[in-house]
Amino acid sequence: MTRLHHGAAARPGVDRSLAIFGSLVFAFLYLPILVVVVFSFSGSESVGRWGGFSLRWYEQMLKNEQLLNALENSVVVALVSTVVATVLGTAAALSLDRYRRWVGRGAFDGLLYLPIIIPDVTMAVMLLLWFTSTGVIPLGRGSITLAHIAFNISFVAIVVRARLAHMDPAMEDAAADLYANRWQAFRRVTLPLIMPGVLGGALLALTLSLDDVVITSFVQGPGSTTLPVYVFGLIRRTVTPVINAVSTLMIAVSMVLVLASLTLQNRTGRRTESKGDRPMKRKPLIEKAESRENQQ
Repeated sequence: MTRLHHGAAARPGVDRSLAIFGSLVFAFLYLPILVVVVFSFSGSESVGRWGGFSLRWYEQMLKNEQLLNALENSVVVALVSTVVATVLGTAAALSLDRYRRWVGRGAFDGLLYLPIIIPDVTMAVMLLLWFTSTGVIPLGRGSITLAHIAFNISFVAIVVRARLAHMDPAMEDAAADLYANRWQAFRRVTLPLIMPGVLGGALLALTLSLDDVVITSFVQGPGSTTLPVYVFGLIRRTVTPVINAVSTLMIAVSMVLVLASLTLQNRTGRRTESKGDRPMKRKPLIEKAESRENQQ
């Protein structure tokens, strides 16, 4: 009894220590972001000095044609690569989950993890050699898009496979028993159930595409510089408060994407639950079954 009372008395101290440690970790992660956002509204020409509230650097950012061109390249590459990588990554996850007796499943699974395991520099060099040796696609926006698709497929596939692992296979069997073909079962049963994983993978692919520097700097061409590579080049030359404004813009876009993904996931979950709570319309199904039996 004495040990129990001693442990119960020591528990509040442990909780307090964990709370302090967690607060320090969050402060270490997010205080630098807050500092960047605050000083992006400073009128001073120094990056770390407050010179009064001003939108001066945002105005210069919007007037910078090179920066706007880099922003356009980043958005186009990110959107196209995200859509393609999400489709291909979801298909890869479904194939690995469905065809477990396939002879080449282990090799395909290992190849799918390679872009995550190997360093970015190694993958960048391989892609650069492939683009320059084949000459099929010149270095530019197209090569950057293909490179982002190549490494985003793996991340999407992993997220979707994690969602598929928690899905009950009996749901598709039930749809087949109700005379649904493969496409109908996938569109009305499987896809709504894995949609949170698909959206999570798409958001991850979009974020990785918008933040990539190493691979993009290797496979870019003239006039195809993306925003992260452009910001990295500015830091190497001169550090100006415009970088704070650009970083704040990127942070705001990331937050909007996260909120949009969470909203879509909540709506998808509510729709799935509401559909599951609806009473099943048995009459059309029974009539369809009886008509098939009569035909047989």
